Amino acid sequence: MNATYLAIVVVSFLSTVFGLFVGYQAYRGFRRHESTSMRYLSIGLILLTAVTFTAAFVGSALLQYGVIDPGLRNPFRLVVRVCQLLGLSCIAYSLYRRP
Repeated sequence: MNATYLAIVVVSFLSTVFGLFVGYQAYRGFRRHESTSMRYLSIGLILLTAVTFTAAFVGSALLQYGVIDPGLRNPFRLVVRVCQLLGLSCIAYSLYRRP
């Protein structure tokens, strides 16, 4: 493992932690004000940061160590991209939703 790869993992992990923190704050806003927009913002942030990073990291590790078939690389990529799309869709919906 070289230094660049380690830096990528650390920065990705920190981005995930901050994404979860912001998503949690949005969730608190939803609970406090019963705001549907904040609910979708929270869901979108968690999907965009934590779920996608975790799926990509776990999938890459499983593929790298040969736990799963290399033919599943593209399905893993598809799952990660779908999670990103859903997260962005939730965030966009939260921004344009009327109360």
